[in-house]
Amino acid sequence: MSYNVIFDPGAAREFGKLTQAQRKHVGELIDGLAESPRPPGAEKLTDVAAYRIRAGDYRVIYSVKDELLIVLIVRVGDRRDVYKDIATIRRRLKK
Repeated sequence: MSYNVIFDPGAAREFGKLTQAQRKHVGELIDGLAESPRPPGAEKLTDVAAYRIRAGDYRVIYSVKDELLIVLIVRVGDRRDVYKDIATIRRRLKK
């Protein structure tokens, strides 16, 4: 059973700002979420109903909707910045 991976428009912009090498590395992890939405190393966030996976110094914040078989990517960014604006993550999860 395969999940559909979709990007929030803001997360798509963030992903597009990465360098080509970063996009390749992060993109491979995101592609893997279609088969395994909670891979080893994924952690549930405490403040919001979302998970995060690590890609070197980058983090991908995402939500899993099991009933719809959807993985929604809500943030992509450097580990120093991705958690700073939790309000943005919450807003993107409500869409």
